[in-house]
Amino acid sequence: MIQVGIIGGAGYTAGELIRLLINHPEANINFVYSTSNAGNAITKVHQDLLGSLDLKFTDTINPNVDVLFLCLGHGNSVKFLSNNTFSKNTKIIDLGNDFRLEKDKVFDGKTFVYGLPELQKGAIKKADYIANPGCFATAIQLALLPLANKGLLNDDVHVNAVTGATGAGTSLSETSHFPWRDNNFSYYKPFTHQHLGEINQSVKQLQNGFASEILFMPNRGNFSRGIFATVYTNFEGSLEKAKEIYKAFYKDAKFTFVSDDVLHLKQVVNTNKCLVHLHKHNNKLLITSIIDNLLKGASGQAIQNMNLMFGLEETTGLNLKSTYF
Repeated sequence: MIQVGIIGGAGYTAGELIRLLINHPEANINFVYSTSNAGNAITKVHQDLLGSLDLKFTDTINPNVDVLFLCLGHGNSVKFLSNNTFSKNTKIIDLGNDFRLEKDKVFDGKTFVYGLPELQKGAIKKADYIANPGCFATAIQLALLPLANKGLLNDDVHVNAVTGATGAGTSLSETSHFPWRDNNFSYYKPFTHQHLGEINQSVKQLQNGFASEILFMPNRGNFSRGIFATVYTNFEGSLEKAKEIYKAFYKDAKFTFVSDDVLHLKQVVNTNKCLVHLHKHNNKLLITSIIDNLLKGASGQAIQNMNLMFGLEETTGLNLKSTYF
C-alpha cells in the first residue's frame, strides 16, 4: 500500500483528498497534519466522513511516507518544505501555486513537473515532485490545448468562467459570507487572475509562437462547487474540423471528453471529468469546458497524478458518479 501524508488537512481540497484516499484500493492514509486541529478527530472537521475513518489530526509528521500531499495556502508550501525534511524516496504533490511556473519549478534540489496529465503524462510518470494545476487553469487549458497543438491560436482568446463558493476556500471573507453569496453574482481579479501564468505557459509549450492575449474574466457563482468556462477565439475552419482536432487530441485521455451536446455543470460535479463542447458562430469558435473545481481542479487530479507516478492505472480510485440529481 502507498503510505500517504497530508499537510494542511482542514480545507476543502484536503477533505476531498481524504474522501478519495480512504476509498483508494492502493493507498493508506498514514497521517493528516494540521496544527490548528491536532488531536481532534478528522470527522469533527470533515463531517461527511463520519463512519468512514477513525483518524485524528496530528502536529507531527512521518518523514518516510511514500507520497506527501501539500494542501496549503498559496505561498506556504515553500515555507513548509524549508522547515521540514522528508525521505529522498518521498514523492511530493503540491496543490498550491508555489511551483507551477517554470521560474519556480526548482526548489531545494527538487524539480517540480507541472501535473496536467493531458499535456505531459510521460513526464508525470517519471516525476518525483508534481505541481498540481490550478482549478481555473485546468478548465481553460483543456479548452485551448488542442488548438495550440495545431498552432491555431493566432488571435486574442476571450474567457469567461464561473466558479463555485468552495473555490474561495474555508476562510471567511465578505464575499464568502452566505447572505452576500446567496442569489448573487460578481467578477473578481479581471484580466489579472494568478492562473493566467500557468495557462500561458502551457499554451506556449505547444505553440511556441503564441503572442496574443488571453483575456480572462473570473466570476463568483452562487453554487457550491464546479467551474463553467466559456472560451472563444477566431477559427477559420469548420465546426467538423474543430471537433476532429479536439477528439484526436483527447482520444487517449482518461477523464477529458468532447461532447456533441450542450453542457451543464451537474454533469461533472463530484467527478474527475472535464467535458468540452464546441460551437461555431461565423468565424468564432466557442469552447465550453466544465469541471468540478475540487476534483479535476484539485484533489482528483492530484490522485490522478499519484496513480501515474506509482505506475497504477490512471483511473484507480476515481471512478465517481456525478451528483446529477
